[in-house]
Amino acid sequence: MFEAIEIMDLLRNKLKDDQKISIFEQQAKTYNLLQQSYIGQNKIEQALEASERGKARSLIDLLSSKSATNNASVNNLPTITQLTKIAQQQKATVVEYSVIDESFQLKTKDEMSSEKLYIWVVQPTGKIIFQKVDLKSLKIPLKQLVAKSRQSIGVGGRGIQFVPKVGTNQQQNLQQLYQILIQPIAKHLPKNPDERVIFIPHESLFLVPFPALKEADNKYLIEKHTILTAPAIQLLDYTQKNPERLNLSSLQSGDVLLVGNPTMPFVGIPPKRLSPLPGAEKEARTIGQLLKIQPLIGKQATKSAVLQKLQNAKVIHLATHGLLDGFGDRIPGAIVLSADSPPSPQQTNKGLLKATEIIDLKLKADLVVLSACDTGRGEITGDGVVGLSRSLLGAGASSIVVSLWALDDDSTSELMQEFYKELQRSPDKAKALRQAMLKTMQKHPSPAYWAAFTIIGNAE
Repeated sequence: MFEAIEIMDLLRNKLKDDQKISIFEQQAKTYNLLQQSYIGQNKIEQALEASERGKARSLIDLLSSKSATNNASVNNLPTITQLTKIAQQQKATVVEYSVIDESFQLKTKDEMSSEKLYIWVVQPTGKIIFQKVDLKSLKIPLKQLVAKSRQSIGVGGRGIQFVPKVGTNQQQNLQQLYQILIQPIAKHLPKNPDERVIFIPHESLFLVPFPALKEADNKYLIEKHTILTAPAIQLLDYTQKNPERLNLSSLQSGDVLLVGNPTMPFVGIPPKRLSPLPGAEKEARTIGQLLKIQPLIGKQATKSAVLQKLQNAKVIHLATHGLLDGFGDRIPGAIVLSADSPPSPQQTNKGLLKATEIIDLKLKADLVVLSACDTGRGEITGDGVVGLSRSLLGAGASSIVVSLWALDDDSTSELMQEFYKELQRSPDKAKALRQAMLKTMQKHPSPAYWAAFTIIGNAE
C-alpha cells in the first residue's frame, strides 16, 4: 500500500491542477484504507497523518508552487509535529473528520451502512484525542442526514422570495448532527466561547452548517464556540502569512475593494437578466461609510474595474449574486459583476468573474467576503470543495467568508454590517462573525438567516 501511494504521489507531481483533482478521486480511497489500517493498530497519530495526506493535496501543491519561500513541497508530507505546531500557532482546537466506509464489498440498497466517522481533536497544547463513531444507528447514509438538515432549515435565494422553515424536523435533524459530530468530542472543546475551534470537514460534511448544530438544551453551537473551517490543517500554514492583525482603521482607499449590487447581466439559456439586490447595495454603502471607502455600485462595478483593484486589495467585499454552475469550466462557480458594455440578451454571461479566472490571480487579500449565494459550495471531490472558495485560497487569500446556501437579501445585509462593526472593535475575524451571527439571531431566530456563512482560513 505504501509503495502504491508513493508511486501515485510521484505521478501527481507531473500533472496540472485540474488533472491532480481528477486523479485524486482514486487516491483518496487508498488513503482511507491506510487510515483504517492504522486505527486497527491503535496508531491514531499515524492515522491523522494519513487523513491529512488525503485532504486538499492538489490545493496545497498549488499553494506550495506559488509560495515565495516555498516552505513546503509535495514531498514534504504532513507529520504530527507539523500538525500540532499549526494548531498551536492558530491558538485553536482543531477538529478533523474522516468519513470511512469499512465495507470492502458492494452493498445492496437494503443493507445497513458500514460507515464510520473518525474524529481527531488537536488541542493547542499538542494533545491529540481520537474518537470513532459507528453510523449504523442513522439508518441512512450520513450524506442524506446532512441533506435533510439543510432542507429542514429551508433556504431561498438572495433577491427572491425567501421562506425559512421551522418545526420539530429542523430541531431533530440539527440535534442529531450535533450528537454525531460534536457530542463524542464535546468535553475536549474549549469552555471559553472566545477560543477558536477549526473544523476540517470531509465529503458531505463540507455542507454542514456547524454554527446551527443544536445541543439537547437547544443551544446552537455558535453560542458556545468561535468557529472556522478549513479543507486541511496544512492549509492553515499557507494562509497564515501576515504577522500583523488586520487593522481596518489603517486601511487606505486602495486597500479595499467594495462592490454592491452591480447592474445585472443576462445569464443562461434562454437568457434571463438576474434580479437586482437593493439589500446588497445598502450593505456596500453602509460598510463603505464605516471604512470611509467609496463602493462600486451598479454600472460602476464592471468586471474590468473590479479586476483592476482586486489583486492589490487587502480587503475584498463582493455583495452580489453568486452562481454555482460551472459554465463548462473545470472549476464551477462565478461572481456576478456588471458587463463592461450595456448588457443585452444577445450577450449572455458577460460580466461574470469565474472561478477559473480567479485561481490564476495573485491576491494580497487578508480578507475576502463573498456576500452572495452558495459561494462556499461547488463540486465535492477527494480534494475538497472545488469552486469559488478553493479558487480564492489558491489565488492567495488569507481568509475568506463564504455562504453554504442561497441568502435572504435583507438579513444578509444586516449581518454583514454587524460583522464590520465588530471587526472595527476586534481584529479577530472569527469572533467578529460569531458576534454578528448572535446579533442577527436576536432579530431573525431561524438559522436560515444567519448560519450560512463560514470563515475558511485564518482568523487574524
